[in-house]
Amino acid sequence: MKRIFATLTLVFTLTQSHAQSVYHFEEGLAIGPCHQYGREALYTDQLAYQLYKGTLKPQEGSVLLTDPKAGEVKWKKVKADSTHRFRGDAFSNGYVYLTYESKKEQTAILTITGQDMIFLNGVPRGGDMYRYGWMHLPVVLKKGKNEIYARVARFGRFGGITANLSFPAKAVSLSTEDLTISDIVPGFKNDSLWTGMVISNMSAKPLTGLEMRTTLAGREIKTPLPPVPAMTLRKIPVLIDGSQVANPGKNEVTMSLSQNGKEIDQVKIAIQSVEPGKQYSRTFVSGLDGSVQYYAVSPQVNGTSAEKPALFLSVHGAEVQAISQARAYKPKDWGVLVAPTNRRPRGFNWEDWGRLDALEVLGIAEKQFKPDPSRIYLTGHSMGGHGTWFLGATYPGKWAAIAPSAGYPTLAAYGSHDGVIPDSAGSPVEAMLLRASNPSNVLALTSNYKSLGVYVAHGDADRTVPVTYARQMRDILGKFHRDFSYYEHIGGEHWYGDISVDWPPLFNFFSWHSIPQDTTVTAIDFKTANPGISSRMRWAGVQQQLNALKYSHIKLTSSKKDLRIEGTTDNVALLSLDLAAFTPGSKVKIVLDGQAPITHEVKGKETIYLKNEDGWKIGGAPTMQEKNADRNGTLKDAFRNRMVLVYATGGSPEEKAWAMDKAKFDAESWYYRGNGAVDIISDKDFDPQQFKDRGVILYGNKTTNVAWDKVLKDCPVTVTNGKISVGDKQFSGADLAAYFIYPRSDSHTASVTVISGTGKLGFQAANANQYFSGGSGFPDLMIFSAEMLKGGIKEVKMAGFFGNDWSVEKGEFVTN
Repeated sequence: MKRIFATLTLVFTLTQSHAQSVYHFEEGLAIGPCHQYGREALYTDQLAYQLYKGTLKPQEGSVLLTDPKAGEVKWKKVKADSTHRFRGDAFSNGYVYLTYESKKEQTAILTITGQDMIFLNGVPRGGDMYRYGWMHLPVVLKKGKNEIYARVARFGRFGGITANLSFPAKAVSLSTEDLTISDIVPGFKNDSLWTGMVISNMSAKPLTGLEMRTTLAGREIKTPLPPVPAMTLRKIPVLIDGSQVANPGKNEVTMSLSQNGKEIDQVKIAIQSVEPGKQYSRTFVSGLDGSVQYYAVSPQVNGTSAEKPALFLSVHGAEVQAISQARAYKPKDWGVLVAPTNRRPRGFNWEDWGRLDALEVLGIAEKQFKPDPSRIYLTGHSMGGHGTWFLGATYPGKWAAIAPSAGYPTLAAYGSHDGVIPDSAGSPVEAMLLRASNPSNVLALTSNYKSLGVYVAHGDADRTVPVTYARQMRDILGKFHRDFSYYEHIGGEHWYGDISVDWPPLFNFFSWHSIPQDTTVTAIDFKTANPGISSRMRWAGVQQQLNALKYSHIKLTSSKKDLRIEGTTDNVALLSLDLAAFTPGSKVKIVLDGQAPITHEVKGKETIYLKNEDGWKIGGAPTMQEKNADRNGTLKDAFRNRMVLVYATGGSPEEKAWAMDKAKFDAESWYYRGNGAVDIISDKDFDPQQFKDRGVILYGNKTTNVAWDKVLKDCPVTVTNGKISVGDKQFSGADLAAYFIYPRSDSHTASVTVISGTGKLGFQAANANQYFSGGSGFPDLMIFSAEMLKGGIKEVKMAGFFGNDWSVEKGEFVTN
């Protein structure tokens, strides 16, 4: 993109623990292609397979594997250039192998850029695929040769990778390279501004008893901090009191970190106070994980106090900061523009947790600015154009109109670093896995745009996202939509100035549109693939499906005059109808799918439920023990509700080490991908009451993790050493891995995601965490052997979805 991206704020450090020495890796070996990761649960990795098997021996000229297309894949020598960067085709979809001889066991900071993840002496650690340079990993180097395998994706050869070791004097330090910080905004309450800051812990023990004291303009505030595990980093939430800052400009903040009352590090940063009427950033604590996130605002100017403002939600493109997005718009006199972050400049493509970030910010904006509820609009550019297509199709009832600019509709046709979602399956097992990606398929949901105004904008010379994507959507909409506008900017590249987004005709189009009150809407045409993501359109909702993650479709009409609701449904097990439009005491006839009418006497503003079981009949709301719109499964769903990572302490020394290492690897990846922060605790320290109603990510199995019975009571899936049982099916062997989700037995809202195995090799096979790739689909359950890393889909033993009662018997599964 030819857009200039501003950073969140200017940050400077006066005192920081700089490295005493730095070692740059200058030569190594490279191999590729040898792996395939992407936006689905299935993956292959020939190098990891040999590493886990203990047969990996990298030597220049030796053959790792024979590929049907590439032939013999051999290790090649690689050298870094003058900028310490390794480049070339030798490691596309492959690895770079580096070694370091240490004279003693010692701690260090390992910084590698351009890689998806690394194995350090066989242990997985977080990656820096976008080359930000602030992923500084505390590591323990053993005496003698230390081996690093850095995994590189298909684009890795272009940007290359850099790698170095540094040896800081301090074991505990603050880093100011990756701040999440608020502006000080006139007219706002500025006495409790949340800031996200990274603490690095190079010590052998967890950091507890931590407190941060911040001082700004004579105002001091202290924040107790969560624990930071040994040999890792964590982004922690800190408060700043900016209430005494009166003038615009940069202001120095002193940040003092103490442990049990003793100062252990101090840094200084800058916080910006903005001028009235200028774009600004504000932070909040996310309900997903308790981390500090931010959004940006282009405020309304010269609006009349008598009229509630419109609200424009603008979702940014890849590598664009939210504040840069907001600054691309001139302030409007009839509304306020709010730009969420997607949790990172790349984040999750506005799917998964990017979608949830957008909804969190929308909720905050509605409370903060109190907009006219009928005038809420959605727009975005590039990846944000995709976000606009996706969020518009997923939540059609939330917007009066949408305006995607330079956007691609689906991740099946347009991929980024993580590739694309496959558009077809090669086997019944893969078809089951790919069903979990159905919520991403905008093309299957285009009928949801019927109720919206749609403005499509694209430059006809766009080489980043070709204009053919806009033309595709124009042709689709043209077959049924009566309220869309289409504009191609002649000669416009991907970014042709601020008018790429701040286009007056686009906002003029918005001004014609409003959201009708639900009770005035007489026709609904709504599709969803997952009620846990999107269940409701106006007065009708899909509460449960007959076949999980297949598309559900409702087409209904309502007549107050005829006291009648009728229409058709597809793949709906439980339907909700809000009867607020009907007068209490009236008798409404409901006719679904041509069946006999159901008569219901309206008691008031009520919601009724109809169950599709041997024909439609009046039923009840789903119980908390059933699948419902708040807890409907698929593996990723437990990664919210302030999730906590619970690792096993039982089993062999290798199994214990794996559980802790895997939890740290996921926490590091979550931090990098989602600007996130999570609690990591042992199974012995996990108290269900202390972590009530929080999502649980459980590492280990029933044999090794004592928290299993605390949160998975009555779960029909049991993983022990050497065996997996799913209902009456059993799978044996020490090389099996399992991913599955199940309701937390002591909670009505939270779920447990289990990352498990039947032995050392099975646990290692579960190391891959591409469930953090935006749009990647994972079903409720997936069992596979370590041989999948080599043989692919045929080594997936079982995959599928639990029934609406969370049973195996009423679920849908396929097995090999």
